[in-house]
Amino acid sequence: MVPEDLRYSKEHEWVRAEGDEAIMGITDHAQSALGDITFVELPEVGVEVKAPESIATVESVKAASDVYAPVSGKIVKVNGLLADSPEIINSSPYEEGWLCRIKMSNSSELDGLMDAAAYTEYLKESAH
Repeated sequence: MVPEDLRYSKEHEWVRAEGDEAIMGITDHAQSALGDITFVELPEVGVEVKAPESIATVESVKAASDVYAPVSGKIVKVNGLLADSPEIINSSPYEEGWLCRIKMSNSSELDGLMDAAAYTEYLKESAH
């Protein structure tokens, strides 16, 4: 299921814009492909990030995977729950399993991300 109210990157990150901040995480497709998540390395609060640089790492029993900034800006908050319970990403990738909040320096970058319909189509195409 792909939530309608989010934007998506080709690297399987999602973004929920709230004013000038973007909450981001990895998609259900990404967590499913990774399997049981065992560790998350989050960015530092206060760090300036530039899309599409790597800002976090998610490790699972299968692999370690980089997470890329879908938008540029400053990290203003990280999800502290993930330090002790990284598996929250598996059970709730769009709600409790968010990774960080970015104060966007250029909200027009959101326009370059896919909507739910485009992301669903992208998943179908990449499955073949």
